Amino acid sequence: MDCIHLTNIRCYGYTGYLPEEQVLGQWFEVDVKLWLDISTAAKTDAIEDTLDYRTVISSIQHLVKTAKFALVEKLVGAIADSILQQCDRITQVQVILSKPAAPIPDFGGRISIEMTKTR
Repeated sequence: MDCIHLTNIRCYGYTGYLPEEQVLGQWFEVDVKLWLDISTAAKTDAIEDTLDYRTVISSIQHLVKTAKFALVEKLVGAIADSILQQCDRITQVQVILSKPAAPIPDFGGRISIEMTKTR
């Protein structure tokens, strides 16, 4: 099966366990892998025969910007479900959501949650 990768979708959002995360917000980064058959588009060179990934990027950005979940696990699940709902051609989706600056004292790393869902 073919796969489209969309990486480093950077969005400002308000998901987080701490109250200040839902008020002040923070940056998130999202990477997705979308499994679908792109063989027809490879022959026709027509966007109608593939996925217009601009719509996927836009929906991810909108969801991250407007959601106010306590857990990033909920947000990553909502992103995966949204992608599967908007395009029947996608048979599987993998979403990796990262918090590059999580508000944890003395922690300079990144937290990432990965979820894979199959239709």
